[in-house]
Amino acid sequence: MSGSLTRPSLTDDHVGIALVLASAVGFGTLGIFGVYAQRADLSIPTVLVFRFLLAAVLIWGFLAYRGQATILRGRPLAGAIALGAFGYTAQSGLYFLGLEFMTAGLVAIVLYTYPAFVVVLAVATIGERVTRTMLLALFLAFGGIVLVTGANPAGASVVGVLIVLGAALAYAFYITGSRAVLETVDPMVLTAYVLPAAGVSYVLIGTATGQLEVPTTPSAWTILLCIAVFATAVPVVTFFAGLQYIGASRASIISTAEPPVTVALGAALFAEPVTAATVVGGVSILAGVIILERE
Repeated sequence: MSGSLTRPSLTDDHVGIALVLASAVGFGTLGIFGVYAQRADLSIPTVLVFRFLLAAVLIWGFLAYRGQATILRGRPLAGAIALGAFGYTAQSGLYFLGLEFMTAGLVAIVLYTYPAFVVVLAVATIGERVTRTMLLALFLAFGGIVLVTGANPAGASVVGVLIVLGAALAYAFYITGSRAVLETVDPMVLTAYVLPAAGVSYVLIGTATGQLEVPTTPSAWTILLCIAVFATAVPVVTFFAGLQYIGASRASIISTAEPPVTVALGAALFAEPVTAATVVGGVSILAGVIILERE
Protein backbone atom coordinates (compact mmCIF):
# COMPACT_ATOMS: atom_id res chain seq x y z
CA MET A 1 0.00 0.00 0.00
CA SER A 2 1.53 3.31 -1.04
CA GLY A 3 2.12 5.95 1.58
CA SER A 4 1.64 8.79 -0.88
CA LEU A 5 -1.45 10.94 -0.73
CA THR A 6 -3.87 10.62 -3.61
CA ARG A 7 -5.53 13.72 -4.99
CA PRO A 8 -9.21 13.79 -6.00
CA SER A 9 -9.65 13.06 -9.68
CA LEU A 10 -10.57 15.83 -12.08
CA THR A 11 -13.92 14.09 -12.51
CA ASP A 12 -14.60 14.31 -8.77
CA ASP A 13 -13.75 18.02 -8.84
CA HIS A 14 -16.08 18.62 -11.76
CA VAL A 15 -18.91 16.71 -10.09
CA GLY A 16 -18.46 18.60 -6.84
CA ILE A 17 -18.29 22.00 -8.51
CA ALA A 18 -21.34 21.21 -10.65
CA LEU A 19 -23.35 20.11 -7.61
CA VAL A 20 -22.48 23.21 -5.58
CA LEU A 21 -23.16 25.47 -8.55
CA ALA A 22 -26.55 23.78 -8.97
CA SER A 23 -27.19 24.50 -5.31
CA ALA A 24 -26.23 28.17 -5.74
CA VAL A 25 -28.54 28.50 -8.74
CA GLY A 26 -31.37 26.87 -6.80
CA PHE A 27 -30.96 29.13 -3.77
CA GLY A 28 -30.57 32.04 -6.18
CA THR A 29 -34.12 31.48 -7.43
CA LEU A 30 -35.64 31.90 -3.96
CA GLY A 31 -36.02 35.67 -4.25
CA ILE A 32 -37.40 35.32 -7.77
CA PHE A 33 -40.11 32.90 -6.67
CA GLY A 34 -40.67 35.19 -3.69
CA VAL A 35 -41.56 38.02 -6.07
CA TYR A 36 -43.96 35.72 -7.92
CA ALA A 37 -45.50 34.79 -4.55
CA GLN A 38 -46.04 38.47 -3.77
CA ARG A 39 -47.73 39.01 -7.12
CA ALA A 40 -49.99 36.02 -6.39
CA ASP A 41 -50.98 37.68 -3.07
CA LEU A 42 -49.53 34.84 -1.01
CA SER A 43 -48.73 35.97 2.52
CA ILE A 44 -45.29 35.42 4.02
CA PRO A 45 -46.57 32.89 6.61
CA THR A 46 -48.37 30.93 3.89
CA VAL A 47 -45.29 30.83 1.67
CA LEU A 48 -42.99 29.77 4.48
CA VAL A 49 -45.29 27.14 5.99
CA PHE A 50 -45.53 25.31 2.68
CA ARG A 51 -41.89 25.96 1.82
CA PHE A 52 -40.58 24.40 5.00
CA LEU A 53 -43.07 21.58 5.47
CA LEU A 54 -42.97 20.39 1.85
CA ALA A 55 -39.18 20.63 1.72
CA ALA A 56 -38.95 18.75 5.03
CA VAL A 57 -40.96 15.88 3.58
CA LEU A 58 -38.56 15.70 0.63
CA ILE A 59 -35.43 15.88 2.79
CA TRP A 60 -36.73 13.18 5.16
CA GLY A 61 -37.64 11.03 2.15
CA PHE A 62 -34.13 11.45 0.75
CA LEU A 63 -32.53 10.55 4.09
CA ALA A 64 -34.78 7.50 4.43
CA TYR A 65 -33.88 6.39 0.90
CA ARG A 66 -30.18 6.68 1.77
CA GLY A 67 -30.67 4.90 5.08
CA GLN A 68 -29.54 8.03 6.94
CA ALA A 69 -32.75 9.05 8.72
CA THR A 70 -31.80 9.66 12.34
CA ILE A 71 -33.92 10.19 15.43
CA LEU A 72 -32.44 12.90 17.63
CA ARG A 73 -32.95 13.05 21.37
CA GLY A 74 -31.96 15.26 24.26
CA ARG A 75 -29.80 18.32 23.67
CA PRO A 76 -29.24 17.74 19.93
CA LEU A 77 -33.02 17.57 19.40
CA ALA A 78 -33.65 20.65 21.53
CA GLY A 79 -30.88 22.53 19.73
CA ALA A 80 -32.18 21.61 16.28
CA ILE A 81 -35.73 22.66 17.16
CA ALA A 82 -34.53 25.95 18.64
CA LEU A 83 -32.43 26.71 15.57
CA GLY A 84 -35.43 26.18 13.32
CA ALA A 85 -38.09 27.76 15.51
CA PHE A 86 -36.10 30.93 16.16
CA GLY A 87 -32.99 31.36 14.00
CA TYR A 88 -34.22 30.10 10.64
CA THR A 89 -37.71 31.46 11.26
CA ALA A 90 -36.34 34.97 11.82
CA GLN A 91 -33.93 34.83 8.88
CA SER A 92 -36.48 33.60 6.35
CA GLY A 93 -39.24 35.95 7.48
CA LEU A 94 -36.99 39.00 7.27
CA TYR A 95 -35.70 37.85 3.87
CA PHE A 96 -39.20 37.70 2.37
CA LEU A 97 -40.18 40.93 4.09
CA GLY A 98 -37.16 42.58 2.50
CA LEU A 99 -38.53 41.67 -0.93
CA GLU A 100 -41.37 44.11 -0.27
CA PHE A 101 -38.89 46.98 -0.06
CA MET A 102 -36.07 46.06 -2.46
CA THR A 103 -35.44 44.20 -5.67
CA ALA A 104 -34.72 40.49 -5.43
CA GLY A 105 -31.18 41.08 -6.65
CA LEU A 106 -30.36 43.64 -3.97
CA VAL A 107 -31.92 41.47 -1.26
CA ALA A 108 -29.64 38.61 -2.31
CA ILE A 109 -26.58 40.87 -2.34
CA VAL A 110 -27.22 42.43 1.07
CA LEU A 111 -28.08 39.06 2.64
CA TYR A 112 -24.66 37.77 1.61
CA THR A 113 -23.05 39.93 4.29
CA TYR A 114 -23.91 37.16 6.77
CA PRO A 115 -20.34 35.70 6.76
CA ALA A 116 -19.11 39.09 7.98
CA PHE A 117 -21.60 38.95 10.85
CA VAL A 118 -20.45 35.41 11.65
CA VAL A 119 -16.92 36.76 12.05
CA VAL A 120 -18.12 39.65 14.23
CA LEU A 121 -20.02 37.20 16.44
CA ALA A 122 -16.97 34.95 16.69
CA VAL A 123 -14.87 37.89 17.83
CA ALA A 124 -17.51 39.00 20.33
CA THR A 125 -18.44 35.61 21.79
CA ILE A 126 -15.34 33.41 21.66
CA GLY A 127 -12.62 36.04 21.44
CA GLU A 128 -11.43 35.12 17.96
CA ARG A 129 -8.40 37.18 17.00
CA VAL A 130 -8.98 40.05 14.57
CA THR A 131 -6.47 40.10 11.70
CA ARG A 132 -5.74 42.70 9.04
CA THR A 133 -7.12 40.35 6.41
CA MET A 134 -10.34 40.05 8.40
CA LEU A 135 -10.65 43.81 8.68
CA LEU A 136 -10.12 44.18 4.93
CA ALA A 137 -12.86 41.62 4.27
CA LEU A 138 -15.29 43.37 6.61
CA PHE A 139 -14.49 46.72 4.96
CA LEU A 140 -15.18 45.26 1.50
CA ALA A 141 -18.42 43.61 2.63
CA PHE A 142 -19.98 46.56 4.42
CA GLY A 143 -18.49 49.10 2.00
CA GLY A 144 -20.18 47.17 -0.80
CA ILE A 145 -23.54 47.61 0.93
CA VAL A 146 -23.06 51.36 1.16
CA LEU A 147 -22.11 51.52 -2.52
CA VAL A 148 -24.96 49.30 -3.75
CA THR A 149 -27.75 50.89 -1.74
CA GLY A 150 -26.51 54.47 -1.84
CA ALA A 151 -26.05 54.50 -5.61
CA ASN A 152 -29.24 52.64 -6.44
CA PRO A 153 -32.13 54.32 -4.58
CA ALA A 154 -34.62 52.99 -7.13
CA GLY A 155 -33.92 49.41 -6.10
CA ALA A 156 -33.27 49.88 -2.39
CA SER A 157 -34.54 51.70 0.67
CA VAL A 158 -33.07 52.32 4.09
CA VAL A 159 -35.87 50.28 5.67
CA GLY A 160 -35.30 47.44 3.23
CA VAL A 161 -31.55 47.41 3.83
CA LEU A 162 -32.05 47.31 7.60
CA ILE A 163 -34.56 44.46 7.28
CA VAL A 164 -32.26 42.35 5.12
CA LEU A 165 -29.27 43.13 7.32
CA GLY A 166 -31.46 41.82 10.14
CA ALA A 167 -31.95 38.64 8.10
CA ALA A 168 -28.18 38.36 7.60
CA LEU A 169 -27.60 38.85 11.33
CA ALA A 170 -30.25 36.23 12.17
CA TYR A 171 -28.57 33.80 9.77
CA ALA A 172 -25.21 34.51 11.38
CA PHE A 173 -26.70 33.67 14.80
CA TYR A 174 -28.17 30.50 13.27
CA ILE A 175 -24.79 29.44 11.86
CA THR A 176 -22.98 30.28 15.10
CA GLY A 177 -25.56 28.43 17.18
CA SER A 178 -25.52 25.39 14.92
CA ARG A 179 -21.81 24.72 15.49
CA ALA A 180 -22.41 22.97 18.81
CA VAL A 181 -25.16 20.76 17.35
CA LEU A 182 -23.06 19.89 14.28
CA GLU A 183 -20.38 18.39 16.51
CA THR A 184 -22.62 15.33 16.92
CA VAL A 185 -25.26 15.67 14.16
CA ASP A 186 -24.89 15.32 10.37
CA PRO A 187 -25.63 18.66 8.61
CA MET A 188 -28.41 17.25 6.44
CA VAL A 189 -30.01 15.52 9.43
CA LEU A 190 -29.93 18.85 11.25
CA THR A 191 -31.62 20.50 8.26
CA ALA A 192 -34.33 17.80 8.34
CA TYR A 193 -35.23 18.95 11.86
CA VAL A 194 -34.73 22.69 11.32
CA LEU A 195 -37.16 22.89 8.38
CA PRO A 196 -40.28 21.46 10.11
CA ALA A 197 -39.51 23.44 13.28
CA ALA A 198 -39.51 26.63 11.20
CA GLY A 199 -42.64 25.47 9.39
CA VAL A 200 -44.51 24.94 12.67
CA SER A 201 -43.41 28.40 13.82
CA TYR A 202 -45.04 29.92 10.77
CA VAL A 203 -48.17 27.85 11.29
CA LEU A 204 -48.44 29.53 14.71
CA ILE A 205 -47.55 32.97 13.35
CA GLY A 206 -49.93 32.68 10.42
CA THR A 207 -52.78 31.42 12.61
CA ALA A 208 -52.24 34.15 15.21
CA THR A 209 -52.20 36.90 12.59
CA GLY A 210 -54.93 35.46 10.38
CA GLN A 211 -52.55 35.36 7.41
CA LEU A 212 -52.32 31.61 6.93
CA GLU A 213 -54.30 30.37 3.95
CA VAL A 214 -54.47 27.23 1.85
CA PRO A 215 -53.96 28.22 -1.80
CA THR A 216 -56.80 27.40 -4.16
CA THR A 217 -55.32 28.14 -7.60
CA PRO A 218 -52.93 25.99 -9.65
CA SER A 219 -50.60 28.96 -10.18
CA ALA A 220 -50.25 29.54 -6.43
CA TRP A 221 -49.49 25.86 -5.82
CA THR A 222 -46.94 25.93 -8.64
CA ILE A 223 -45.11 28.83 -6.98
CA LEU A 224 -45.11 27.11 -3.58
CA LEU A 225 -43.89 23.82 -5.04
CA CYS A 226 -41.10 25.60 -6.92
CA ILE A 227 -40.01 27.33 -3.70
CA ALA A 228 -40.09 24.08 -1.71
CA VAL A 229 -38.47 21.89 -4.35
CA PHE A 230 -36.17 23.98 -6.56
CA ALA A 231 -35.28 26.79 -4.11
CA THR A 232 -35.02 24.72 -0.92
CA ALA A 233 -34.88 20.89 -1.02
CA VAL A 234 -32.84 20.41 -4.19
CA PRO A 235 -30.22 23.07 -3.29
CA VAL A 236 -29.81 21.58 0.20
CA VAL A 237 -29.23 18.08 -1.18
CA THR A 238 -26.89 19.18 -3.98
CA PHE A 239 -24.84 21.40 -1.66
CA PHE A 240 -24.17 18.64 0.85
CA ALA A 241 -23.51 16.19 -1.99
CA GLY A 242 -20.97 18.56 -3.54
CA LEU A 243 -19.41 19.11 -0.12
CA GLN A 244 -18.25 15.49 -0.11
CA TYR A 245 -16.22 16.06 -3.29
CA ILE A 246 -14.63 19.49 -2.82
CA GLY A 247 -14.77 20.34 0.89
CA ALA A 248 -16.40 23.12 2.87
CA SER A 249 -14.08 26.02 1.98
CA ARG A 250 -14.26 25.57 -1.80
CA ALA A 251 -18.00 24.88 -1.60
CA SER A 252 -18.57 28.11 0.32
CA ILE A 253 -16.59 30.13 -2.21
CA ILE A 254 -18.42 28.58 -5.18
CA SER A 255 -21.73 29.31 -3.44
CA THR A 256 -21.04 33.02 -3.88
CA ALA A 257 -22.51 32.51 -7.35
CA GLU A 258 -25.92 32.73 -5.67
CA PRO A 259 -26.36 36.56 -5.60
CA PRO A 260 -25.28 37.02 -9.25
CA VAL A 261 -27.85 34.39 -10.25
CA THR A 262 -30.59 36.33 -8.46
CA VAL A 263 -29.43 39.64 -9.95
CA ALA A 264 -29.37 38.18 -13.47
CA LEU A 265 -32.79 36.53 -13.14
CA GLY A 266 -34.29 39.67 -11.60
CA ALA A 267 -32.99 41.77 -14.49
CA ALA A 268 -34.19 39.27 -17.11
CA LEU A 269 -37.63 38.54 -15.64
CA PHE A 270 -38.61 41.74 -13.84
CA ALA A 271 -36.39 44.37 -15.50
CA GLU A 272 -34.74 45.08 -12.16
CA PRO A 273 -32.08 47.80 -12.56
CA VAL A 274 -28.46 46.67 -12.65
CA THR A 275 -26.15 49.67 -12.50
CA ALA A 276 -22.38 49.82 -12.51
CA ALA A 277 -22.52 50.67 -8.81
CA THR A 278 -24.63 47.55 -8.18
CA VAL A 279 -22.06 45.39 -9.93
CA VAL A 280 -19.06 46.98 -8.20
CA GLY A 281 -20.75 46.90 -4.80
CA GLY A 282 -21.84 43.29 -5.30
CA VAL A 283 -18.33 42.26 -6.33
CA SER A 284 -16.95 44.06 -3.26
CA ILE A 285 -19.28 42.12 -0.95
CA LEU A 286 -18.49 38.79 -2.59
CA ALA A 287 -14.74 39.56 -2.51
CA GLY A 288 -15.04 40.17 1.22
CA VAL A 289 -16.87 36.86 1.64
CA ILE A 290 -14.23 34.95 -0.35
CA ILE A 291 -11.43 36.52 1.69
CA LEU A 292 -13.19 35.50 4.91
CA GLU A 293 -13.66 31.96 3.64
CA ARG A 294 -9.95 31.69 2.82
CA GLU A 295 -8.84 33.30 6.09
